[in-house]
Formats: sequence, C-alpha cells, structure tokens
Amino acid sequence: MTEQQETIWLTQDAFDKLQAELENLKGPVRQEVIDRISNARDEGDLKENGGYHAAREEQGKVEGRIRQLEDMLRRAEVGETPANDGVVEPGMVVTYKFVGDDDDEAEKFLLGAREIEPEGLTVYSPQSPLGTAINGHKKGETVSYEAPNGVQQVVILDAVPYTS
Repeated sequence: MTEQQETIWLTQDAFDKLQAELENLKGPVRQEVIDRISNARDEGDLKENGGYHAAREEQGKVEGRIRQLEDMLRRAEVGETPANDGVVEPGMVVTYKFVGDDDDEAEKFLLGAREIEPEGLTVYSPQSPLGTAINGHKKGETVSYEAPNGVQQVVILDAVPYTS
C-alpha cells in the first residue's frame, strides 16, 4: 500500500482546528478509552465482555484518526487565502455547471482538504478528477475530465476565495 504524499492546502484556522483535535485525541480521549478497557478487563472474562470489545473497537478508531491527523498535518501547507482573481486553486470556492445539461443547476464546492469540510459546503480534493482538471483554470473556461461515468465537461462560473 502506497501512502499519499501530496501536499494538502489548509488555512491557518483549519490547521489549528486539526491540531487541537489531534491533541484532544492523544490526551483526554485516548486516556478515557484506555481507562474503559482497563475497567472492563477487571470485570473478568473478556470473551463475553461487551464493554471491553466496544472500548477496544473505539480505541482502534481513535488510533486510526490520530494517524490520519498526524499524516495530514505533516503534509499540510498552511497558506493565506488565495487572491480573488478568478483562477481556481486550493482555497477557492468554485461554482460550476455541467455543459449541455440545461436542467442542471450550478453547484459550489471548496477546493481543499476534505477533512476540513465546512458545514453546507462540499469539499473536493485538488487530487480528485474534477479538482485536477479545473486547478489553474479561470472563470468562464470549459474543462473536460474523466469521471467514473465517462468524460464530463464543466464550465467554471466563478472562483472566489473561501472565507470561514
């Protein structure tokens, strides 16, 4: 299994939130799960101890999230909000519409790290098929990309910096 090594773009605010989540998981959350496992062990037979198995499962999830956050923060590039020049780049909210589908409404998304998905706004990674295709293109341009259901064409209606 190869590990993704791409840099991910984060605002300072997003970086700080992920860093705080990591510290919380490595501190109080991890300790609380360890205490629950220890208490469940003290109850005796582990084979039929539902509390023990639930705590072990939660421990696996916590440790997985810790590894994910550590990897993300290691690869993070903390940047300022991009210029409002209509060029698609990480940190921009992109409005687009599929070409040739008059019934389709325009859609918006943030081009950035999926882990920082703000409420009410979808996030596409710059490494996603759509993100890769439109990165560096300007408002008004039409771009093609390979999607799971075939080649798609989108027109970029707008690209503005994301503000939290």
